[in-house]
Amino acid sequence: MGKRLSKIYTRTGDDGSTGLGDGSRIAKDAPRVVAYGSTDELNATVGMVLACEHVPDPVREVLTQVQHDLFDLGGELCIPGMAMIHDGDIERLEQQLDGFNTDLPALKEFILPGGGMAAAQCHLARTVCRRAEREVVTLSRDEEVRPQAVRYLNRLSDLLFVIARVLARASGHGEVLWQHERRKKPAS
Repeated sequence: MGKRLSKIYTRTGDDGSTGLGDGSRIAKDAPRVVAYGSTDELNATVGMVLACEHVPDPVREVLTQVQHDLFDLGGELCIPGMAMIHDGDIERLEQQLDGFNTDLPALKEFILPGGGMAAAQCHLARTVCRRAEREVVTLSRDEEVRPQAVRYLNRLSDLLFVIARVLARASGHGEVLWQHERRKKPAS
């Protein structure tokens, strides 16, 4: 285990810089910091899903593992050249996604975010995941980023969508479908 923080504030970031895991310093708004910051935010939003009541144990187990993965991914993004997310992690997400999706009805319409608190929080996590993915892609244009990082976030956003559907159904709220026909056509 690396250094332990005995003092939380260091004042070293007062100049607008932050330290990476390899000891180098970069601007707090650098694409690398933005990417791992959004990954950290994503982890917090997954924690919000887990804080909701009535999250089924299989979902709870998967999302707890996801939190550990996201911590690893943040470390990978914070330490240039580090490899902590692997193909097996992505394959696991795909298997979990397939497993949860098996019992869901086929989609015929878009779903609005909602379906109870846990499902709504999961939809929020999904959107934060998509943003984190975009920011990792942005980072990869200028710096080395392993493709597993982008692939993991891409699969995770799909998994979060499916879990939101599972949670909406489990809560009894059900899914709210987008009603594209709700707009009346203007009279000619």
